[in-house]
Amino acid sequence: MKQVLTITKKELRSYFGSPMAIIFVGTFLAATLFSFFWMETFFARGIADVRPLFRWMPALMIFLVAALTMRQWSEEQRVGTLEILLTLPVSTVQLVVGKFLAVVALMVIALALTIFLPITVSILGNLDWGPVFGGYLAAVLLAGAYAAIGLFVSSRTDNQIVALIVTVLLCGLFYLVGSSGVTDFFGNEVGELLRAIGSGSRFESIQRGVIDLRDLLYYITLAGIFLTLNVLSLKAKGWSEGSRALGQRRAVALTSALLVVNLLVVNVWMYPLRRLRVDLTQYQEYSLSRVTRDLLTNLREPLTIRAYFSKKTHPLLAPLVPTVRDMLQEYEIAAGGKVRLEIIDPTQEPEKEAEANQIYGISPTPFQISDRYEASVVNSYFDILILYGDQNATLGFDDLIEVQSRSDGVDVTLRNLEYDLTSTIKKTVYGFQDIDTVLASFAEPVQLTAYITPKTLPAELADAPATIATVAQQISEQSGGKFVYTEVDPTAADSPVSPEELYETFGLQPLLASFFSSDTYYLYMVLTTGDTAQVVYPSGEISESEVRKAIESSLKRSASGFLTVVGVWSPPETTTQDMFGQQQESLSSWDQIRNALGQEYEVQEVDLTTGIVPADVDVLLVIAPQNFTDKEVYAIDQYLMRGGAVFLSAGNFTIMQDPYTGGLGVQQVADGLQDLLTHYGITVESQLVLDQQNEPFPLPVVRQVGNYQVQEIQALDYPFFVDVRSDGMAEGSPVVANLSAITLNWSSPITVDEEKNVGRTVEVLLSSTEQSWVQSDTNINPDFETYPDFGFAVGSEQKSYPLAVSVQGSFESYFTDKPSPFEATEEETATDDSIAASTPEAVPGTITVSPETSRLLVVSSAEFLDDIVLELSTTLSRDRYLNSFQLVQNAIAWATEDLELLDIRARGTTSRVLNSLDNSGQSFWEIANYIVALVALLTLGGFAYFRQHNEAPLALEAPKQQPHPSSGRSE
Repeated sequence: MKQVLTITKKELRSYFGSPMAIIFVGTFLAATLFSFFWMETFFARGIADVRPLFRWMPALMIFLVAALTMRQWSEEQRVGTLEILLTLPVSTVQLVVGKFLAVVALMVIALALTIFLPITVSILGNLDWGPVFGGYLAAVLLAGAYAAIGLFVSSRTDNQIVALIVTVLLCGLFYLVGSSGVTDFFGNEVGELLRAIGSGSRFESIQRGVIDLRDLLYYITLAGIFLTLNVLSLKAKGWSEGSRALGQRRAVALTSALLVVNLLVVNVWMYPLRRLRVDLTQYQEYSLSRVTRDLLTNLREPLTIRAYFSKKTHPLLAPLVPTVRDMLQEYEIAAGGKVRLEIIDPTQEPEKEAEANQIYGISPTPFQISDRYEASVVNSYFDILILYGDQNATLGFDDLIEVQSRSDGVDVTLRNLEYDLTSTIKKTVYGFQDIDTVLASFAEPVQLTAYITPKTLPAELADAPATIATVAQQISEQSGGKFVYTEVDPTAADSPVSPEELYETFGLQPLLASFFSSDTYYLYMVLTTGDTAQVVYPSGEISESEVRKAIESSLKRSASGFLTVVGVWSPPETTTQDMFGQQQESLSSWDQIRNALGQEYEVQEVDLTTGIVPADVDVLLVIAPQNFTDKEVYAIDQYLMRGGAVFLSAGNFTIMQDPYTGGLGVQQVADGLQDLLTHYGITVESQLVLDQQNEPFPLPVVRQVGNYQVQEIQALDYPFFVDVRSDGMAEGSPVVANLSAITLNWSSPITVDEEKNVGRTVEVLLSSTEQSWVQSDTNINPDFETYPDFGFAVGSEQKSYPLAVSVQGSFESYFTDKPSPFEATEEETATDDSIAASTPEAVPGTITVSPETSRLLVVSSAEFLDDIVLELSTTLSRDRYLNSFQLVQNAIAWATEDLELLDIRARGTTSRVLNSLDNSGQSFWEIANYIVALVALLTLGGFAYFRQHNEAPLALEAPKQQPHPSSGRSE
């Protein structure tokens, strides 16, 4: 090893003894910085990752490594020093390995000088260092493979230019064979084989942050093969042409051939072993999570996953097929035989294609494919079908992929494959289970206790005890002893529980028979499962169907394995008229949030005008509440009193379209939930928050060009789009877990009344920066002529404002001292018979105090979930709008204490948003990186010069001779 290191030092000295090393490193740094900032437009991407650093690395290294290796052996042959070198007291293998390490060492030095780029990215955003380490490891391995190829080629010629050209061609062949430009001409199977051979495709696998043993072995064996050929080439130069050396030549050639074949066979043998890898990404994005494994191992029925992939598909989708297939095989293995995986090409199996089309609604997607010669349309499948019992769900290509634009085209990647698969499987599996399965899952019998005072019940509720008993008896008969029903009168002398104990244990208070009466009664149901108890509230009239729904919903909440039901209310879509009196579609809609929630939960539309939220709703999402009557407010209040969880997107301002200009404006909300929230101790102020840290808004700008005015769309600072980053989020809260940024549009400051919230847990989830201010008027159109910085006057008082809060604990009803909307006063009843006729029958009284499990989350923006606002965000920030959906999904998981999928959802890389910078800020960081690179290059050159002129020359030592065993003399 000492001889090898001596040769390595000698070669490095020769590099740094001339301008060659500095020129090489300087060229490498210049090319890297140019591709990072200009070709890949790093700042325009807005993502905190280092993909631009490694994207061009495989192609760039071909030329740079070829330039380093072209003279290694060819120069020795040209000047006639090769024969002298081969006669030195070192072996041929040591010579080859020494030169090889010298080339790799110089590449490592060049790569090390680019470390300031990841450091810059980590300063500007939340960088995942796993892919950074993977990228550098892949670059070193790729450099080693290219260096081995270059050394072999250099040993075959004495012309450096020939060595350079042949090395570039040979390395380029290995790179191109796995590129999309070649694999696009073949189907999935051949394309996958070519990608396994290609050096560039293997590079992409490692640089994403997954260290796969197969990829490591590929580069090591590729380098080993060409180093072996290099040794063989050098040895061949010393062979005699006579017949006496024929045996030696054949022995060395056979040994080398066997070594090369063994290296190739090892690659073939290892290729099917897909699980020998290490995931270095921060959130383990390419490994199955514990949640997924638990879901698969707890399956009670066989689960079928059927993937439909066409052999001929779009070139950008073809590289994703092996990744999806590998992930599906991970699911199959983790399930332990409970998952049956089928991967088919529907075009080759007409029966399966007909089944997919007719039964599951899966049809081929037309993709337009064009090249320099022709354009064509290919109908291709890229779909996944999940089957469990009588339930099924599908994932199409638009559900699985995301598209990111680049300066030279687009990147098509998988969005978050594990989350998409696991959430779909969970929804399918949980949708299959029935109430008998729930009861069977409990280790102990479930106890339903009805606390009823029959003697004091109002007349309209006289039949309620018999109705509850009938339903409970039916469930008990089908439960096989797993369901027990008991009726208790807490006011009776022999009652096992007193009214005081009911209040202390469950927070249950007697209900008023009427707002104008002092008579009270009890009509509650409490479901006990083990050590957990929850109060069961039927919604609406106490009928058998409503009681059954309430009991079954409570049972499902107590058991694992059922879909969460999210009730959604949003303003009705209304048409408007333009300045010409023509009808226009509604400006606002909320379809995207419904679709996003529907992928994981059961979404149910809620009609609040009935005054009641259905009992099976687990979380109530109210978007932009406005024009509410007392019944709608009562429905939300009583749902919270029943221990429910409410998410309110309750800003005081909503967007509107100016009928004269056609532009956007805002108007103040009328008849919203301001009074209700103020009663709970949460006040959403009637002001708008503006922040210097904001998401740009695409605005039309008029520009003077000569004698003409040109209108164009520019991304301008818009302080009303408050950009909340991680430093403005509650640390440790699951509601904002794994969110790096979120935009709140036209939001208002929130004030928390500490006195009213004594005994509750209040947490400020989102806050603006210290450079924010408020305004009271509704003018949202910027005036850059008067206010060139932000388009609006900056307030004199700048501070941070709370924009979202969560509250958990016991609430007092807003209607405690008010009549229920269902009750008509005596005067109204006497003068208006219609009111009495419309009053529902057998509706329990108002609940005045909620249990401790009640949860309320308020976001002071009514528009951050609006489709039109999300579309505006998409035009500039691509998929950043998904963070708004993730906030709602996190809140639902927090409200239901179902945090399992949060970790999987966090694995997507789309949340790694780059901090917003203006042009001067971007220029500063770019120039700073160029300066750092120049200083590093000069420092390296100075160090090399100092070492070159102050160190003694290296000498190769002859290996020590061992004494002859018979004579004791050295041979």
